[in-house]
Amino acid sequence: MRPAPLAPALAAAIGAATGAATGRPFEIVAVAPVGGGCIHRAWRLDGRDGTAAATYFAKVNEASFAAMFAAEADGLDALRDAGTLRVPRTVTHGANDEEAWLVLEWLELAALSPQPAASLGLALAAQHRQPRERFGWARDNFIGSTPQANGWSDDWLGFWREKRLHPQLRLAARNRLPSRMIDRGERLLADCEAFFRNHAPVPSLLHGDLWSGNAAVLADGTPVLFDPAVYVGDREADVAMTELFGGFPRELMAAYREAWPLTADYGVRGDFYNLYHVLNHANLFAGAYVRQGEDAIERLVAQIR
Repeated sequence: MRPAPLAPALAAAIGAATGAATGRPFEIVAVAPVGGGCIHRAWRLDGRDGTAAATYFAKVNEASFAAMFAAEADGLDALRDAGTLRVPRTVTHGANDEEAWLVLEWLELAALSPQPAASLGLALAAQHRQPRERFGWARDNFIGSTPQANGWSDDWLGFWREKRLHPQLRLAARNRLPSRMIDRGERLLADCEAFFRNHAPVPSLLHGDLWSGNAAVLADGTPVLFDPAVYVGDREADVAMTELFGGFPRELMAAYREAWPLTADYGVRGDFYNLYHVLNHANLFAGAYVRQGEDAIERLVAQIR
């Protein structure tokens, strides 16, 4: 379904905000809808940036989404500042009484192929290797449309339980998902120290929502990531998500593992980390994700020794 046309008043507001951010007046002369998102409306904005032609990418939603756009801009800026991954440059974000927007540089993107996927694996490993002091993040953000609480912590497993899995289980209870799944999930969290007996993760900057739909490639072969949910955590949480929903070429993980090998006991922790995303999908969409969450919890509980 095509989104409703971008209202002239809203286009003027976005154009003015873009011009204020760049220091060059930007007049939108053409607007085209862009597909791919499931939360926001997305647009290609063509116009004149001072005296030259310019194109930008814009996301638009109700004014209540302003915090989500601000958090996304913060995450993109953090990834760009790390200097290893290509991400869209943030131009501006803002809101009026009715609508919120996020404006990014326009990038011509294509599906990720094997060689760029290998380059992405190397870049991801390089980003994960950059030293960080603590786990967490300075601001809360979102995983999909679900609020994601952060803050700083020196206790990684405590952070993961209290800021990631416990909120999803509480949300599952409010959504009246199966009580056995919630009870078994609480049992899992009570005993999950077993997965970390020989694992002391170093803090790494994570993309946080690293599935294949959030990656693409430029015409010159440069891989690009977008739509982050950044925080500092165990690198295995990013790695695990690349394997959750499929779609990444195998060259990504082959290159990553060559650059920074994973330990033999990574597999069960990868499943433990991916449970967060499975539960989030169960809370957002229900359906088959509920059974997937139930099965994942049972497998993990069975792994506890």
